[in-house]
Amino acid sequence: MRWRAASHPVLNALGLIVMLFAVLMVFPLAVSWFVGDGATVAFDHAVLVTLAAGLLLWLPTRGRKRDLHTRDGFLLVALTWVVMPVFGALPLLDFIPDLSVTDAYFEAVSGLTATGGTVLVGLEHLPLSINLWRTFMHWIGGMGVIVLVVAILPLLGIGGRQLMKVEVPTPMKEQSLTPRIAETAKGLWMTYCLLTVACAVSLWLAGLDGWEAIIHTFSVVGLGGFSSKDASLGHFGNVSVDMIVIVFALLSGLNFATHYLALARRSLKPYLADPELPFYFATLALSIVVLTIYLMQFGAHPDFLSTLRYVAFHVVSISTSLGLATYDYTLWPMFAQIWVLFLGSFIACSGSAGGGIKMMRAMILYKQVFREIVRSLHPHAVHPVRIRNQPVSDDILHAVLGFSFMYMVTIVSLTLLLSATGLDIVTAFSGVVACLNNTGPGLGALGPASNYQGLTDFQTWVLSFTMILGRLEIFTLLVVMTPVFWRR
Repeated sequence: MRWRAASHPVLNALGLIVMLFAVLMVFPLAVSWFVGDGATVAFDHAVLVTLAAGLLLWLPTRGRKRDLHTRDGFLLVALTWVVMPVFGALPLLDFIPDLSVTDAYFEAVSGLTATGGTVLVGLEHLPLSINLWRTFMHWIGGMGVIVLVVAILPLLGIGGRQLMKVEVPTPMKEQSLTPRIAETAKGLWMTYCLLTVACAVSLWLAGLDGWEAIIHTFSVVGLGGFSSKDASLGHFGNVSVDMIVIVFALLSGLNFATHYLALARRSLKPYLADPELPFYFATLALSIVVLTIYLMQFGAHPDFLSTLRYVAFHVVSISTSLGLATYDYTLWPMFAQIWVLFLGSFIACSGSAGGGIKMMRAMILYKQVFREIVRSLHPHAVHPVRIRNQPVSDDILHAVLGFSFMYMVTIVSLTLLLSATGLDIVTAFSGVVACLNNTGPGLGALGPASNYQGLTDFQTWVLSFTMILGRLEIFTLLVVMTPVFWRR
């Protein structure tokens, strides 16, 4: 009874988020009605069910609303990312015959976590609004449902700072761009929207029709990976589109706070001051050069320019956790495949729409290892870890080390679990890494030329859990699953 009373503010806030989600679903509903693609009824049902569920959560608890505490923030964020895919799956379940609940939930989780792994085939034959909804979920989830709520509903009194602290994936969570957290969220979403418009216009000018440009823009800016074509971007065979996607994937892989500051100050100085950028671009450039030279030795592509084109696209796409493809890179030698998959574990910057451990954590880990080497040679030397001449506190160091340990434990544990179900080790390992990093395509049976459709229900649920775990950076979900969390 005590927990039920204490949970009222969480359920109240969750009800509001669910109702907001119903409002967002009106967008593909309106498109379906406008173009007459036959999916209008599916969206009608989905909107009504989602709105009713939100009201059922909100109405009984509206008199017990209060600001959320940190514990409440963890629970609300975890519930949001577990519950929202249920409603996101409704249009798919209603419209697509023979689609199981398991596969529909996986598809919605993959959409909202901006992962991009799909269980669907024949995407070209789906209604426009269904494909639009799939990638629109990328766009919503790329910046985060909770951040959206804090941005446009600042007067709800649901503890915006607590939610942002739990939701926004970065080791520097205490920083705010503005004194008010709602203003910070609004600034980030304005930047996100401007990038979206710029990408859509660019893809349209490059030759995609209007709806295809919008669908793929949601995927690119949200760093998701869903496409309206089974062959992904390879369907279009358009070099200009490929180059535009590379540019906007790179921009979406940067910290949106840096974009916001550059726009607000009308200056490039915030980019020069961002400590992640040199490592981000240098690692990507080095990887492109090395893999291009390496693949030239095997004649993977006809000439240097085509090799550079495919390498550059897939290095950027997989590294930033976008996951779109123009070629089946599992035809490359295994060294190149593993390199590209590994890059997706750390390339995306903190505060971006990308997945993985983030470049900031990778930098801190590298500097900590170097410090230990120096201390082994000079035990009495004082050699603090610094980022741009600013010392990194022990609290952040311990948090990064703890997160990195759990990241490795998660990969090993879930890979062993999937292997025990009969998956070969390459498919199991790459599937876990791709889902934990929210990348999408893996290797083996989960490569870009195939999808996740062949998995058993149990394997699909495991990877659905893995995607949510990766989107919430492991600890947010694990905290809620520990017994100590429920002791009051």
